[in-house]
Amino acid sequence: MADNAAEIAARVAELKREAATHAISYIEDGMAVGLGTGSTAKLMIDALGERVRREGLKIRAIPTSEASAAQAQSLNIPITNFINDPYLDVAIDGADEVQTGSLFLIKGRGGALLREKIVAVSSRKFIVIVDESKIVTDLGTHLPLPVETIPWGWERVENLLRKTGAKSCVARRNDDGSLYMTDNHNIIIDCDYERIESPRELADRIISITGVVDHGLFLDTTTEVLVAGASGLQRLKA
Repeated sequence: MADNAAEIAARVAELKREAATHAISYIEDGMAVGLGTGSTAKLMIDALGERVRREGLKIRAIPTSEASAAQAQSLNIPITNFINDPYLDVAIDGADEVQTGSLFLIKGRGGALLREKIVAVSSRKFIVIVDESKIVTDLGTHLPLPVETIPWGWERVENLLRKTGAKSCVARRNDDGSLYMTDNHNIIIDCDYERIESPRELADRIISITGVVDHGLFLDTTTEVLVAGASGLQRLKA
């Protein structure tokens, strides 16, 4: 049984690499590209760097985190900004949860939700790569919803977030107990709703709280989801 589970895990990992390779097929010479953050996005950036090296692919990239920027630069992927490229041709990223049908997402477990959302809404195409464990019927089923907020007064925001229906709200912390800080020097409050019945309504309620910068609900952003699973690679479109 353990050997079988290991084989399935290895198969899914290989499919995620295939999905990352497929995702970058959307990228062509001259494009401005958004680069996601996280373990799946890392595979995609590696594959993209290989195309730059092997094919001489000429692109410009906006990474969604300092870690992704460092990885891209190490692979000689040129970095741009929103002054030079206010709109991106395509962005590729992972997700923590994907709702079937709507393709609404929860993102932000990696701590980069604000930059990820800016890149997603600035892109003509937003391609998401996940494994099948991230597909859910209702958002909030597996993981809490991250909410990015300014550090000053975060305790007040945490209290107000509880009133939106969350079963618990906890400020994310580092191993040493200090508050986790994003690349934007904000903090993240993880809100457990168990099941989000009305994502649009919840998104509106959360963003109306003064002090909230943004939340991990990505609604109406996704063009296509590439799903790596034991049975193969699936493509889901909105």
